[in-house]
Amino acid sequence: MENSKALRTWLDDMKLDHPLVIAGPCSAETETQVLDIAHQLKNTDVNYYRAGIWKPRTRPGSFEGVGAIGLKWLQRVKEETGLKTATEVANRAHVELALEYDVDLLWIGARSTVSPFIVQEIADALKGTDKIVLVKNPVNPDLALWIGAMERLHTADIKNLGVIHRGFSTYKKTKYRNLPEWQIAIDFQTKFPDVPIINDPSHIAGRRDLIFDVSQNALDLNFDGLMIETHCDPDNAWSDAAQQVTPDRLLEIFKDLRVRKTGDNETEFHNALGQLRAQIDVLDGTVLDTLGERMKVAEEIGILKKEKNVAVLQSNRWNEILGKMILEGEQRGLSEEFVLKLFKSIHTESIRHQEQVINS
Repeated sequence: MENSKALRTWLDDMKLDHPLVIAGPCSAETETQVLDIAHQLKNTDVNYYRAGIWKPRTRPGSFEGVGAIGLKWLQRVKEETGLKTATEVANRAHVELALEYDVDLLWIGARSTVSPFIVQEIADALKGTDKIVLVKNPVNPDLALWIGAMERLHTADIKNLGVIHRGFSTYKKTKYRNLPEWQIAIDFQTKFPDVPIINDPSHIAGRRDLIFDVSQNALDLNFDGLMIETHCDPDNAWSDAAQQVTPDRLLEIFKDLRVRKTGDNETEFHNALGQLRAQIDVLDGTVLDTLGERMKVAEEIGILKKEKNVAVLQSNRWNEILGKMILEGEQRGLSEEFVLKLFKSIHTESIRHQEQVINS
């Protein structure tokens, strides 16, 4: 996207003294619920009040949103609290209704971002709008698909653009609902430093007890804001109950989050250093996750060897791996000495895991 620097204008114009905050329920359920939450969030650091009007669900039969009537409730929110409003759109009809009811911020969900046809339909419906439009990352970790969605909207002369990082689906069971895959978001920031990027800790965490940590990690990586699902009675929410927080808890999160300030050259240095160190922390965590997965595979190999009464150490296989890793390490700028030390340690740990299985 050429001239992407212009995309930051809408955020700069807000002249915020804190990260942008989008908060509100996963789903608009009733008029009373929508207004109750909104009144609890007015006069706080919340900049946009979000509520899902149409809910794309994995399987039919689940609550799929109240539909257009919820837009009237969002109008009342704006009238009574002064909060700007936000909702998800997934097709041309959604866009037309959201514009009719003067919703201030629209976002394209992860399931929609995966389809260039859907994104193009939305882009055509929004052509030339001055509304803020945010694009969630696609469900799968595909940076090109995320960028492609942004390019379609940019080509449609939508100037107030940004993205939302909500994590990526995985078949593996982890503590997260959606893996953060922070490196993909970092790669997006590096490629388009002037495109505002918002983090959605609710969908990454899937659990309210993880939301603070995910939010802090995002701010350490210099994200521009947060989208946090907030409900007056989270345990009884009609959708995504486990990942929503109460307005009181949201205020506690605001209070405890550490936000770096910008100013003099010394501050800029420490901010840049802090961001790079946060990237190192993310990468180190990824390395440990990968090593943990590798040891699980080693244990499965141990089970097979036990069944067939095969020796744990297979010298030919080990020498083959070591030679291959030294060559691949050189291509990545890693010295032979380092690769040898690293993979000897990994091999020793793998042998230990296999022996545990065989001797159990």
